[in-house]
Amino acid sequence: DLTVLVSGIGDYEFAINDRGGPYQDSNTFTGLPIESYTIYVRDKNGCGIVEERFSPDIRPEGFPPFFTPNGDGINDHWQFVPPLGVTEINLDDIMIFDRIGNLLAQIDPLSQGWDGTYNGRPLPATTYWFKATHGDKKPLVGFFTLKR
Repeated sequence: DLTVLVSGIGDYEFAINDRGGPYQDSNTFTGLPIESYTIYVRDKNGCGIVEERFSPDIRPEGFPPFFTPNGDGINDHWQFVPPLGVTEINLDDIMIFDRIGNLLAQIDPLSQGWDGTYNGRPLPATTYWFKATHGDKKPLVGFFTLKR
């Protein structure tokens, strides 16, 4: 969800990505993909429109803390899963590294994810690092565990 906070007294309505609207009374937009938006706030009495560009940061929610690539069909791939309420994600790519910084995989955010192998060979159960990029925003770096 994207909630617009307004300071000052007034009766406002809100639009997203189109100055011409449609405008809504609610200051909350739901089910939006994680991408950049232009928010428009208009005074209902015709006193003007304020425009603000907004680009959300990637959050760690949705990146699983572990996966178990054992062929049972449950958690066999490590991949970003958009948090509840997010209908779409616009990550550029996700890179996976071992503990000393060697690049092991670069996965498409829309793929089924990483299967825990490197050059076709299963990697050991340990901690791995990821770096997710989203446009010109600061990349999100985190870690997860491969369990066997």
